[in-house]
Amino acid sequence: MYELSEETKLFQESIRDFAKNVVEPRAIEIDETGEFPWDMVEKLKETGFIGLPFAEEYGGEGADLLTVCIAVEELAKACASTSLILSCQELGATPIKLGASDEQKKKYLPPLAAGEKLVAFGLTEPEAGSDAASMKSRAVKKGDKYILNGQKCFITNGGVAETFTIFAMSDPEKGVRGISAFIVEKEFPGFSVGKHENKMGIRGSSTTELILEDCEVPAENLLWEEGKGFNLAMMTLDRTRTSVGAQGLGIAAGALDYAMAYMKDRVQFGRPISTLQGLQFMVADLAIQVEAARSLLYRAACAVDNEEPGFSALSAMAKCFATDTAMKVTTDCVQLMGGYGYMKEYPMERMMRDAKITQIYEGTNQIQRVVISRALLGK
Repeated sequence: MYELSEETKLFQESIRDFAKNVVEPRAIEIDETGEFPWDMVEKLKETGFIGLPFAEEYGGEGADLLTVCIAVEELAKACASTSLILSCQELGATPIKLGASDEQKKKYLPPLAAGEKLVAFGLTEPEAGSDAASMKSRAVKKGDKYILNGQKCFITNGGVAETFTIFAMSDPEKGVRGISAFIVEKEFPGFSVGKHENKMGIRGSSTTELILEDCEVPAENLLWEEGKGFNLAMMTLDRTRTSVGAQGLGIAAGALDYAMAYMKDRVQFGRPISTLQGLQFMVADLAIQVEAARSLLYRAACAVDNEEPGFSALSAMAKCFATDTAMKVTTDCVQLMGGYGYMKEYPMERMMRDAKITQIYEGTNQIQRVVISRALLGK
């Protein structure tokens, strides 16, 4: 199972204080303006939190996945958009950590670990969401370069990242076995950022299209080898989807904490609504779900850290359950607060909007159930 060391507990307290005192006061403004919070990037750099997912040899903190998940959870309690800065840095860099050569790692990981550059993960396309085999982006090798053409969509950090891990078909006849992965820099000729999405939630996150028009990528920027891109993408998501679960868990836990504090102050029928048994039962059920999600998530993170057999299914379970919990808890917490829960003056409606995307990105929860069932029953 899992057990938090004293060192991890101290870290948990420190980032909880950071989230409460530094991140939370900015959360409403970040959501209302829809602007990417560069000040939060700077704060995460100053504290070293942005370097948590990176090995010490590349200038990072060398944290395990459990610690990264705890950090994302605590940040998401205050502001989901800010938590996404850390989790996206992990997502975009993981293909490099898993599939890059030593030279590629030495070149690209230190600036990411220091927060000097942000990174994004470019897999999804307009006609290829869950179905990666329908990918239209193409990569053709010409001399010492690959020429990439295509379009990516719904790319988190798309408008602010300088480094991208991009997936494209190098041999379309082979289906998913013809997908290759590349490290692409923002300044490469033929690369541009397209439409900026206007979203329901995580409004402080930059979500955009990426346009590849005869984009020139040095052959040395191929990750792993040709045709291994799909494997690399799946290996990445098997590991990083737990951080999305952590985001869902944090949103749920933050919503429940806020709702309970509200219930103790809100007076109806001459007494605080926290004394009404019907509402007490709602809170009890929500707390059960949050605690169950936390236990499953921490267990999955430990399984990934230890490379346990079957960790992919555990990771999918944790992501699926924690994010479904986030949607359930935030919806019920809006109900607990009544009309006030629906108003933008309070954080609950933002938490509910933010929770929804966690059921969708890094693999919809329907896809997570496919992963789980295949692990249990076979293909």
